[in-house]
Amino acid sequence: MQEDREDEARDKDQDEDREPGPWEYRAREGIIRKLIPGEVIAAVPAARRAAEAEGRRVRFDFLDDEAVLKMLRLRALDDEQLTRAGKRAGYPAAFILFGVFVYWGAYVQYWESDRNKTLFYAGAGALVAATLLFFVVSLIRQWGNRPRQKVRARAAAYRKIVHIAAENGADIPAFYPHYGPYPFAANFHPEADELELPGRSRY
Repeated sequence: MQEDREDEARDKDQDEDREPGPWEYRAREGIIRKLIPGEVIAAVPAARRAAEAEGRRVRFDFLDDEAVLKMLRLRALDDEQLTRAGKRAGYPAAFILFGVFVYWGAYVQYWESDRNKTLFYAGAGALVAATLLFFVVSLIRQWGNRPRQKVRARAAAYRKIVHIAAENGADIPAFYPHYGPYPFAANFHPEADELELPGRSRY
């Protein structure tokens, strides 16, 4: 397992500067992986049954290679958008909180009057609350996007299916499909729009 982790680290360095080729997609941390054909999954009876059952649940054909590749590329795009949104909201929040703490520690607690300390605490509390609210709202907008949740639900189901195939003898690489299980924010919303890949997406 340690060797697999080291291989992933090397692959990440090699994959950052190249585009995915035919039947490839970006997985966890930007590494590029090749799609396992649906026939490999279908050859395992338990995995085929899981693919059919999950397919009915999330209205998706997990044995259609083109559809699965598109879903994996959409999942990677969603992952990158979540990361960017977290940084846009998280970095300013951390900077503001750090500034408030430093100003209080270096000046307010030693030099300000009791009245000014009270005003500082009130103002700092309001600023911290507003900053945290902005951070939470930004993340909720990303996690709560229903079309993107639809993609995550299918990605979670696909991960479950291929793990069943691997556990029953299919020739599938360790850690495939190389992303997590989406324990939350991956509800299937049948009424949500189907996402399309951007015309010039690097995925």
